[in-house]
Amino acid sequence: MFGDNCPLVVSPAQLHNLKASQPSPADLVVLDASWHMPNSPRKADSEYLARHIPSARFLDIDRVASPHPLSLPHMMPDPKTFVEACSKFGITPETHVVIYDTHGVFSSPRALYMFRAFGHHRSSILDGGLLGWQAHGGQTESGESENVRASTYPTPSLDKDAVKDYEQMAANAELNPATNAGAFYVLDARPRGRFLGVDPEPRPGLSSGHMPYAVSLPFSAFVETHTVPEHIASKITDKLPLTYTRLRSNQGILSALEDALGADRAREVLEGKRQVVTSCGSGMTAAILWLGLKLLGVERVGLYDESWSGYAMRQESKIVKGE
Repeated sequence: MFGDNCPLVVSPAQLHNLKASQPSPADLVVLDASWHMPNSPRKADSEYLARHIPSARFLDIDRVASPHPLSLPHMMPDPKTFVEACSKFGITPETHVVIYDTHGVFSSPRALYMFRAFGHHRSSILDGGLLGWQAHGGQTESGESENVRASTYPTPSLDKDAVKDYEQMAANAELNPATNAGAFYVLDARPRGRFLGVDPEPRPGLSSGHMPYAVSLPFSAFVETHTVPEHIASKITDKLPLTYTRLRSNQGILSALEDALGADRAREVLEGKRQVVTSCGSGMTAAILWLGLKLLGVERVGLYDESWSGYAMRQESKIVKGE
């Protein structure tokens, strides 16, 4: 349907057409990449078994990950781990991978970021996720997906410019971007209260606050909430929320970026004159900002894989509270 120019985001109608037109199972693979905060009672793997898009496979973002010396979850996998997951799911380099989650737009951008960072550009997220799919008449099924034929996926190269580590972030925190053209802008996707240091982090014992010179841009500014229509909601028998998120329009995303950075600095980012790096609590919702920036055509955008968890756990890190 899209050839080699797969979009970053597809609609439920586009996914329906993709499923109807695929010549073979290897041409399209749908992945449920749902993930919930550590303090949530919801279990993504159990919810997948109860209800998912037909033929979808479950991608456990915490398992398809590399170990970390600070035991941080869902870190970018090494090439071998990525290859093993793709092969298990029957994905080849020619497969169009469509990723969704049960929130709407929450953890699916993180999985998309992983695929794109490994050069698998035939990948998209489903705008609105599972509930968006159902709200537009999409059917679901339960249980494990059957007849998944393993594939052989060649070892890819990771785009190292897309993944930032602690040393890079700590060095950048010493540079004032107002006076140093080599500094990159850091966009923090956490809620503003945690950024300011007035609200606690969900991870016990972790200080809130932010990196020097970072800019607050909560991921919620890039999405909008929708409600499942009543005639659809009445057919959903589980007790999960009946609201879901979708991405705002590109104009809405641009307005949020300008509100956070200011028009001049936003223009620098859009024109490629200044690199920007996204961060959040653990590297999950930072990918929502990454996706929004990519939709605006920003090329020089990276993601701090450890995000605030890795930064604030280190005693030597400089932490700012307040504006």
